[in-house]
Amino acid sequence: MLQVRGIFRGGLATLYREAIGNAVFFCTYEYSRYWMHNYIDSPQFSSNSGLVVAKDIGIGIMSGGLSGMAFWTATLPLDVAKTIIQTDHNPQSSRNPFRVLNMVYRRAGLAGCYAGLGPTLARAFPANAAAIVAWEYSAKILGIRRE
Repeated sequence: MLQVRGIFRGGLATLYREAIGNAVFFCTYEYSRYWMHNYIDSPQFSSNSGLVVAKDIGIGIMSGGLSGMAFWTATLPLDVAKTIIQTDHNPQSSRNPFRVLNMVYRRAGLAGCYAGLGPTLARAFPANAAAIVAWEYSAKILGIRRE
């Protein structure tokens, strides 16, 4: 029975990470997309359809990349806790992500809670930028209007 229950180890930490992270991601994405569209909109972009496509792709790259970085900056401590919970072989260890984070903080400080932030952010920007550009382009092809 331990093997079946083992697939759910870290599930609560993952749930918290995804709930908080997606709220941060989409708030950051919508705000940055809105701000960039308002800032960049000018007659020179609207007069040339090639520049409109380039503008939309550029905004998608920046807003998607920044949103991905915001996601991981906000949630990396929960991911650290999830990883510790999933890799701990002691069945008596706490499965509470906040207790695990408290233990990490007492042992390694804030740096321990953000272990691996650099590589995570280096991966987050291009991965999320590509995902958002593909999502926006797919919506455009399907005729879904996003204003």
